[in-house]
Amino acid sequence: DFITMDFGAVYKGYHSDMTRTVAVGNVTDEQKEIYSIVLKAQENALSVLKSGLSCAEADKAARGIIEDAGYGEYFTHSLGHGVGIEIHESPRLSKTSTDILKVGDIVTVEPGIYIEGFCGVRIENMYVITRDGYENLTVSDKKLIKL
Repeated sequence: DFITMDFGAVYKGYHSDMTRTVAVGNVTDEQKEIYSIVLKAQENALSVLKSGLSCAEADKAARGIIEDAGYGEYFTHSLGHGVGIEIHESPRLSKTSTDILKVGDIVTVEPGIYIEGFCGVRIENMYVITRDGYENLTVSDKKLIKL
């Protein structure tokens, strides 16, 4: 089974947000593949993430990986959101967003695949947008952990 844990903290009025999915017991080849697809989707989004990028394009970079793998219908939320004083702020990284990333934005990148009755996987990190890309604010490893 997979367990998905979404958590964060508030420090001096500012929020953090991260998600990890861990395995308990035996994991099927399909579950390992789903985890790999979600990780690849996040990495593909990160390959384009920078100031000036439309949030819809960031979403498309991740969503395309999941759709190409045949799991598009199971990615049921947006790629991410801004984080700050509120846990969910602008900009919104979604396929319908008109937001453009700018230097200093702090956003989550959290693709996921959720198949009811089988498994769900989400990997979420926070990033600060820079002129040439991003800085990762989440230091937790993203490899699949088996408990």
